[in-house]
Amino acid sequence: MCGGFMIMLWKQAKDRLKNMLPESTYSLWIEPLSCIRADDQVVELAGPDPFFCSWVSDKYSVPIQESLSMFSSGIPEIRFTVGGKIQFRPEEKPEQLILPATPSGRARIPTLHPRYTFEEFMVGESNALAHSACHALAEGDTSFGRCMYIKAGTGLGKSHLTQAVAHHVVNHSPSTRIHCLTAKQLTAEMVRGIKNNTMEQFKTKYHNQCDMLLVEDVHILAGKSKTQEELAAAVDALLDAGKTLIFTGKVFPRKIPDIDTGFRSRLSAGLITTINPPDVRTRFLIIKRKAENSSLPLSKELMVYMAENIKGDIRQVESAIAGLRVKSSLLKMPPDMSMVKEVIADIIGRSRELTLDVIKDFVADQFKVTVSDLRSKSRKKAISFPRQVSMYLARKHTKEGLDDIGKAFNRDHSTVVHSVRKITEQMVRNTSVRGQVEFLNNKLKKQYV
Repeated sequence: MCGGFMIMLWKQAKDRLKNMLPESTYSLWIEPLSCIRADDQVVELAGPDPFFCSWVSDKYSVPIQESLSMFSSGIPEIRFTVGGKIQFRPEEKPEQLILPATPSGRARIPTLHPRYTFEEFMVGESNALAHSACHALAEGDTSFGRCMYIKAGTGLGKSHLTQAVAHHVVNHSPSTRIHCLTAKQLTAEMVRGIKNNTMEQFKTKYHNQCDMLLVEDVHILAGKSKTQEELAAAVDALLDAGKTLIFTGKVFPRKIPDIDTGFRSRLSAGLITTINPPDVRTRFLIIKRKAENSSLPLSKELMVYMAENIKGDIRQVESAIAGLRVKSSLLKMPPDMSMVKEVIADIIGRSRELTLDVIKDFVADQFKVTVSDLRSKSRKKAISFPRQVSMYLARKHTKEGLDDIGKAFNRDHSTVVHSVRKITEQMVRNTSVRGQVEFLNNKLKKQYV
């Protein structure tokens, strides 16, 4: 293959990698590579030193090979060369060299999701503190402490944030010995250590050869006393040595059942933060970003509808985007409202029954109050008006009796009668109130009926 074509092939592959990888990753690990040989069978890339080539071979040889195959007639073999002298293939790479300033010990980093980075994380009121704290720890800022616990339900972004930390540290401080794994993986590793009589290696790895430890889903350690004991000992050793730790779980440490008091105390030793379900605005931004990443054309109206109807688990958003892509491709037409409604119905159900709880949640969200506010004794207009509207809508859209509606709002049936009568009278006399109630009524019917 001629030199000019070889240079063009590598340039095209680098352009694709630049779009695939985070900017910092590309600048640090791909940009310095140069192509010194290329044909349909072998592509030889030169890097500045053995450490650099070993790291790129380990982490990025697959995407490099995939990118090159896009612009050549076959799938070439990738070889790395250091200064034209040290040559090896990815599957035959030597033991990674340790630079003089690099401490010993290998990092434990699983295959990271390429989009689980800080740049791809949508920040809103529900996750701002967790995001800021993770970003600070990734940057080495420990002003609020070196230990953090993130509490979040399924699909709300705790894995995204922990992997974002790992991405950032690997890209900006590759010599950092970072161990990123789940509590289940940690337990399995410890069991192997006990069976193989290699627990000393296990302890050395997590006590002495770790600068940052990220453990996900620690709530599953409930009842696993031996794993709790070993992890607690590692936490003590790492904190004493000034290392950084991040834990995640579905519940707060105090609510994890059947765990040792000392271990519970260690999990609670630092900052405890929560990721709540995203609000409508954040869901809209997430949908917008995922649609852009998938090259899916969605109008603002469609994205607003999706944001208002897909709540809680962000994985439902991903399922919706994937479903729309498939339907749009098969039908050879851009998504429209009927297509969006059909896809959402497949995910969350075709009909959601209007219940008292649904109406309370809906009105509370619209008026920016809590359900507890609606059930409280407060007579403030900012609370009493939404409460009366809720009772009016409940009477209009459900078959519940006056007593049941009253109990739902911590009131008796006479309060319900008064609320319905008052809202009805205000709608006749006050166009502003009529407009608000009609808007809510139409929106409720659009979403649930």
